[in-house]
Amino acid sequence: MYEIDIQTRTLYAELLEMMLIIEASRTIASLKGSFAIKEVKGEEYVYFRYYNATGGLEDLYIGTRNEQTESLMRDHAQGKSDVTEMGEKLKRLSMQVLAGARMLTDKSMTRIIRSLADTGVFRNGGVLVGTHAFQAAGLTLGVSWSPETTMTTDIDLAVERKVAVAIPVIDADIPAALDSLKMGFYPVPRLKHNEPSTNFAIRKSLLRLDVLTPKTKESDAPIFIKRFNCAAEPLSYLSYLMESPEPAVLLDASPVLVNIPQPVRYALHKLIVSQVRNSTIGKAKVPKDLYQAHQILSVIQDTRPFEIEPAWQDLISRGSKWQKQAEAGLLAMESRYGKLDVQLTVPKVQQSKGRSR
Repeated sequence: MYEIDIQTRTLYAELLEMMLIIEASRTIASLKGSFAIKEVKGEEYVYFRYYNATGGLEDLYIGTRNEQTESLMRDHAQGKSDVTEMGEKLKRLSMQVLAGARMLTDKSMTRIIRSLADTGVFRNGGVLVGTHAFQAAGLTLGVSWSPETTMTTDIDLAVERKVAVAIPVIDADIPAALDSLKMGFYPVPRLKHNEPSTNFAIRKSLLRLDVLTPKTKESDAPIFIKRFNCAAEPLSYLSYLMESPEPAVLLDASPVLVNIPQPVRYALHKLIVSQVRNSTIGKAKVPKDLYQAHQILSVIQDTRPFEIEPAWQDLISRGSKWQKQAEAGLLAMESRYGKLDVQLTVPKVQQSKGRSR
């Protein structure tokens, strides 16, 4: 693990803010509304105010009032919605952050994720939940992980069954996005041939996209999600990971804006994942699960320790199964990689079922 210098972290913050502004400009281009300025403790924040489909008034947060948001407001007033002139600056910033963070990128994987982003998958609430999220979380926390911990051939994309974002819904066709890459992606057949595929792969390649969704009490079978034109695999314990995701940037010559879980939730969720893997291939990933959890929690306990206990209590309050697996994962992590400085409160296991999904 390498601690990123303050200059590079500042550049990353600027890059993320610029990309959020560009994404906001795309969103408000399809809305009728106006900008509003709110002052909080002497700081001015820009919002876009519009009426949603049910007639309710919504405020879409844009960012702090600065040169970029002022430019966005001017362009909107003049009927402009395209801010692609910022593209060259984005590329320059991304390459500077890459150099400062001493990070390597996988061009093929980034190309796939960029295609999903361009199709609108992340605007529709999609969340990266695998190793790519771990890599992006490092930038959020101001660190760069060692390359061997960020190597993967899988892209894990989690989606909700229902829209959970206050923006206009668009179709984000995942199979079409993959087809446009001309890389040979095909839907992987399931053992039950009457069930729709939730995985996409390339013949003679290890690259793979898995589409996931939180499991409900309704069914364990794959669920077709119309707005993505594909099915998703229901997984237990995923709901916790997807709550209140945050934006992040995958670095490349052309950076990609994505959604990732809160780093603290990602780490604590990995404790459970390490305990519920049941296949031979899955169990081989357990050391990586525990290592990623320990790395993130070690950074957070030094930089923002106040996040850990509330996230832990939320996790173990969801039922006896959640608490049992989380405690076992915590013990396994600390036995393998060392104890945390932050002491997590572990109450007696409750007998109530709680939120078992």
